Amino acid sequence: MSHLDKGSSIDPNSNNFTEFMIKRTYKDAINALNSLQSNFASVEALKKLGPSVNRNELSINEVYEYTKRLGYSPSDFNKLNIIHVTGTKGKGSTCAFTESILRQYQGSNKPIHKIGLYTSPHLKSVRERIRINGEPINKELFTKYFFEVWDKLSTTKSDSKIWPTLQPNETIKPMYFKYLTILSFHVFLKEGIDTAIYEVGVGGTYDSTNIIEKPIVTGISALGIDHTFMLGNTINSITENKTGIFKKNCPAYVSKQVEYPESEDIIKERGKELKVSSLEFVNDKLPENVELGLSGDFQKANAALAIRLACTQLTKFNVENLLTFDKEGNIINIPKEFIQGLKSVNWPGRCQITKDGKITWYIDGAHTIESISASSKWFKEEHSKNEKDKRLALLFNQQGRENYKELLTKLYNEVSLKFDDVIFTPNVTWESGDYNSELLSKNTSEDVVKRLEIQNDFSNIWSQLDNRSKRHVFSSIESSIKFLKEQDVEIDVFVCGSLHLVGGFQVVLDNDRD
Repeated sequence: MSHLDKGSSIDPNSNNFTEFMIKRTYKDAINALNSLQSNFASVEALKKLGPSVNRNELSINEVYEYTKRLGYSPSDFNKLNIIHVTGTKGKGSTCAFTESILRQYQGSNKPIHKIGLYTSPHLKSVRERIRINGEPINKELFTKYFFEVWDKLSTTKSDSKIWPTLQPNETIKPMYFKYLTILSFHVFLKEGIDTAIYEVGVGGTYDSTNIIEKPIVTGISALGIDHTFMLGNTINSITENKTGIFKKNCPAYVSKQVEYPESEDIIKERGKELKVSSLEFVNDKLPENVELGLSGDFQKANAALAIRLACTQLTKFNVENLLTFDKEGNIINIPKEFIQGLKSVNWPGRCQITKDGKITWYIDGAHTIESISASSKWFKEEHSKNEKDKRLALLFNQQGRENYKELLTKLYNEVSLKFDDVIFTPNVTWESGDYNSELLSKNTSEDVVKRLEIQNDFSNIWSQLDNRSKRHVFSSIESSIKFLKEQDVEIDVFVCGSLHLVGGFQVVLDNDRD
């Protein structure tokens, strides 16, 4: 009996149960998926263990075992022609730029047939994580493939002596991210994808995506300090882990590490150790005629990395001699398809500006020290373009990072503007206290969320940073947005701190209840 079956009030031996198994809906799939989330208690238990190679090795070995039970071997995924990307800041944007460039070469009578993109987290819908030709897979396909994987794992077995953690086989499933990663491989193979772009979830070496044997190319964006309980708290340990996606005889491109230049020596050593075919550090210089579809000066580095990844990928499809360089090795000319791809990229929730009546929302899901710094500079620059004086407001949350106080302080120092109102809210979607089902998170303490502990802590921190601002703590994103709209004045609002906040914000702004 699966998690879903176990949670159902339907008798498994009845005719109704048989009918239910046939008619399972998208909502059933989401409910089943949410049952796979690690709860707050288990996350805290893992943190207390500290970085543990044994635990990490067990985790990725489970991915191999689960895919084996689905009938796949790692070599099966080579036919997807995978681009594998990690980093701390900008890996998602790099993947988006890469996909947008390659889509100019995709279609009938073009080199690439179908492009798959796997990223995380999602903003509004989990289907955003698994895209085909630029679009999230539809509900019907998601439901179909979700339950193909679910049912196969419910009816196959792992040796209990070798895999005691996977017992009982019928009920134990991969955790949330792991399940979606396995699902993405299944979807892309079934749908005939011939180019797939995979964004690493956390780290590199032990990430669920790192069962990829022979990627076409690997890429690393800007590195920084994040996910320390899994990756260690030094740039050395983090770099060591991220470079775990390097593969023998596979080229690797890495953004110049401006924040942590010392990491480049480790990257070079790891490149030799893992026997990559080539390793190149990419600067952020772009041809003058390039216009980026994503705001923020820092996106140049992500776009430059994407150009190299896309160019390498296209050589697999016999599209060559795409780039022209000057004597210093800077790119001075790229094809019109690349120019169009970089301009037309769409990646919501990252340096996004939305006009809504008298309010202009400046939205970015930055959640690390480095990305908060870049995002704050972007907001300050955009706000300075206003011809008239506007009220300023901040809408902020960060529920899951241990250094949340440091993040808020960094934002204050980098923006260096006086906010008239600062608003702190948990990621609860609606005033009723409910979440949209695809935004539900069990990874934070429900009690801490209800008591608004972190939000009140934020308010106290801000009072010490700048006691001129009016501070507000609301219990939901909807309440926060209502308050701002009720001001009925022209306001620039900076929405920042978490992609989960940004996702809930977009849902409320669109009134997209499920």
